[in-house]
Amino acid sequence: ERGRERGEREREGGRERETLSEPLSDVETEIIQDTWGLVYKNCEDVGVSVLIRFFVNFPSAKQYFSQFQDMEDPEEMEKSTQLRQHARRVMNAINTVVANLHDAEKVSSVLALVGKAHALKHKVEPVYFKILSGVMLEVLAEDYPEYFTEEVQLVWTKLMGAVFWHVTGAYTEVGWLQVSSSAV
Repeated sequence: ERGRERGEREREGGRERETLSEPLSDVETEIIQDTWGLVYKNCEDVGVSVLIRFFVNFPSAKQYFSQFQDMEDPEEMEKSTQLRQHARRVMNAINTVVANLHDAEKVSSVLALVGKAHALKHKVEPVYFKILSGVMLEVLAEDYPEYFTEEVQLVWTKLMGAVFWHVTGAYTEVGWLQVSSSAV
């Protein structure tokens, strides 16, 4: 636990950004790849469920999506092609990360692209990545309780922390000033 706090402080201080303070072990990588394999079979449904819960619980996130920013009804959101396409993109990005956990450079470059696009093109506050990953972990634990045990959830939390770290690194790189937020 102490090591993680030190890692957080180093990142906040803007120093060494090259390596994660806690890389995933081989066992953790295997746990993530095994459980993701089960989830990814239903990737569109899971992605849509995650995004709908995200937008229902955090309606301010809808401001970045022209096609459904005024929708309140989850069933209406579910029919939105823009939402479905975004769900697919989110799930595919995670799939690329999970498939390449053995290749740190690939993971880093994929997430740097995601971060830069959301910072420069979409102007999305980075805190939404943290919120979305929390929502995703919630949905996975509810939809796949037999696979997402407490141990598995901890490993996934570690992965999502790493994803957030890489994405916010890209924000910092392109000059986004307020990366960490006290909102979450």
